[in-house]
Amino acid sequence: MDDRQFLEGRVAIVTGGSRGIGYAITEQILAHGGRALVTGTNEAHLASAVVRLGAPGRVEALRADVRVPADVERMVERAAAAFGGIDILVNNAGVGRFVHAADMTLAQWHEVIDTNLNGVFYCCHAVIPHLRTRGGGWIVNVSSLAGKNAFVGGSAYCASKSGLNAFSEALMQEVRHDGIRVSYVMPGSVATEFGGAPGEEPWKLTAGDVAQVVIDLLAHDRRSLPSRVEIRPSRPPRKG
Repeated sequence: MDDRQFLEGRVAIVTGGSRGIGYAITEQILAHGGRALVTGTNEAHLASAVVRLGAPGRVEALRADVRVPADVERMVERAAAAFGGIDILVNNAGVGRFVHAADMTLAQWHEVIDTNLNGVFYCCHAVIPHLRTRGGGWIVNVSSLAGKNAFVGGSAYCASKSGLNAFSEALMQEVRHDGIRVSYVMPGSVATEFGGAPGEEPWKLTAGDVAQVVIDLLAHDRRSLPSRVEIRPSRPPRKG
């Protein structure tokens, strides 16, 4: 088999897979022979993603909100029914609301924590039985360097990613003997429209850079577990 097709026969769920980092990860999974269910909350973005991915029969899209356990259960059932099982979960769905804690609404706080942390738990909780049935698999959580480098205006976001990092470390130890490898990826500045941040800036990482890290993780031999990866721009603007 061509090494490029090392994911042939494997099935992935990519949350937040219609745009940005999630879309780039899905592209890579399909390029290496895998099949994927992508989820998001915007029907138009999902429909557009399926057309652009151009892999009939190997990619499906489903509107699902990771903050809603019933949506997550439906997502997992759909992937298993459509493709016969689940081997990979990429928890990429995330939101950022960058407001000082004193000015943040309760709704904004819950949106960030419920998506970036609770949603990951819901997805892992629902998928792990399927991975055990397959004899193992991968869970890759897309975190952020903000999880260890707090900044002004990032109280909710930094807390959610710090919690995600700790959750990933504990989960990794809990399921490793089931053949399930858990890793989390911590990107720095990425040139996407996430959180209303400026898009294209040549010094920033691209969504493809982060996707390359994820696909490299999935290519590792079963004996190895790179449980945490940090990736940052090599030449950010000088401060001062």
